[in-house]
Amino acid sequence: MSSPVVTRFAPSPTGFLHIGGARTALFNWLYARRFGGRMLLRIEDTDRERSTQGAIDAILDGMRWLGLDWDGEVIYQFARAERHREVAESLLASGNAYHCYASAEELTQMRETARAEGRAPRYDGRWRDRDPSDAPAGVKPVIRLRAPSEGETVVEDAVQGRVTWANRDLDDLVLLRSDGTPTYMLAVVVDDHDMGVTQVIRGDDHLTNAARQSQIYRALGWDVPAMAHIPLIHGADGAKLSKRHGALGVEEYRDRGYLPAALRNYLVRLGWSHGDQEVFSTEEMIAAFDLKAIGRSAARFDFTKLESLNGLYIRGSADSVLVDAIDAILPARGPERGLPSKLTPDLREKLLSAMPGLKERAKTLVELLDSAYYLYAPRPLALDAKAETLLAGDAPERLRALLPALEALPEWNAATTEAAVRQFADVQGVKLGQVAQPLRAALTGRATSPPVFDVLAVLGRDEALARLRDRLPA
Repeated sequence: MSSPVVTRFAPSPTGFLHIGGARTALFNWLYARRFGGRMLLRIEDTDRERSTQGAIDAILDGMRWLGLDWDGEVIYQFARAERHREVAESLLASGNAYHCYASAEELTQMRETARAEGRAPRYDGRWRDRDPSDAPAGVKPVIRLRAPSEGETVVEDAVQGRVTWANRDLDDLVLLRSDGTPTYMLAVVVDDHDMGVTQVIRGDDHLTNAARQSQIYRALGWDVPAMAHIPLIHGADGAKLSKRHGALGVEEYRDRGYLPAALRNYLVRLGWSHGDQEVFSTEEMIAAFDLKAIGRSAARFDFTKLESLNGLYIRGSADSVLVDAIDAILPARGPERGLPSKLTPDLREKLLSAMPGLKERAKTLVELLDSAYYLYAPRPLALDAKAETLLAGDAPERLRALLPALEALPEWNAATTEAAVRQFADVQGVKLGQVAQPLRAALTGRATSPPVFDVLAVLGRDEALARLRDRLPA
């Protein structure tokens, strides 16, 4: 009987949860859910100078926002340093590791000599077989792995295929530094083993690490987990992903108005495919996810595609869900629009009423919020350039003539206001647009908006009539 599937996501808390990390987390999550297994979360915080609590919080918040839950408690690598040291000492005792007393100056000289001779810089093994009695006094040694020097190290990778390294090209890596702190290579192996990880899914920038870590596993007599190294994400221009392409923190995507389900859907299609299907529910993703369907070439991040997909999810979302999502981005996006950091009950109600018309054209929640400007704009409304043009000439006098017809309405809704405006246009002998366009400009301050009669209904009689009066000449 095979072991239950256990995957892990293991970010370093030296910054936000970036988009590549989010995709790695998603692939691990999907694989675990696909096979009824578990996904564990390990924070690799051994770099004490660069690891911050703020980065840890950003990673955990980003995972939660994306809907990627993990199993069990968060594991912190630094807290396991004693266990890592214990394993290094056991390798020393078994003869699979040794003390190395090479000085920093010697290591620098090795690298410089290798470069001068056109070789890859690597440790030359000078302490591998020396008698410990040769150890210089007062020098604290590192512990190095006694790696195989002949033959090959092979990784059977689910994405990259069979990858081999000549062992002569892989030197004896450091397991424990001279100050007793474990290296990343050792810590990862010990943690993955102790956590029962059966499948490692990570970026292909870790492929060489897979060879080195496999050697540590074998020296310890432990089973090597299955490996899958996924290509990195590039920008739309094919260059390595940078901030200008979209290498932002997950929280930035949230604040820019993307929905978590849309971002999740977009990420799953970065490097993985399932026929021609582009849109996936979470259940469909889980059912279809397969490592064999991950391509070997770098995926390309395309903001236009993401926006298009996000617009699709916005149109398909319940109005109340979108209002809640807008509320969540107000702390980041509200102040620049003169809005509080939380929706007032009145504005929430207006947004809910207006949402069917608002969500049809918006590609992000920020666009949605901007198109709802007319709901929260202070009077008198600031006009954009096109609205000013629409309210020029005889438009204000036409609005003055329209006012009595609207004021006289016994009921105020989209149907009654539309009937009144149409009748007014007929009596005046003008096209509906010649009345509706300046009406929209006066009510919203913009030349485009949801249907103008919906706007009248959402604003309500008192607010709508007050805005029209603001535009009448003295």
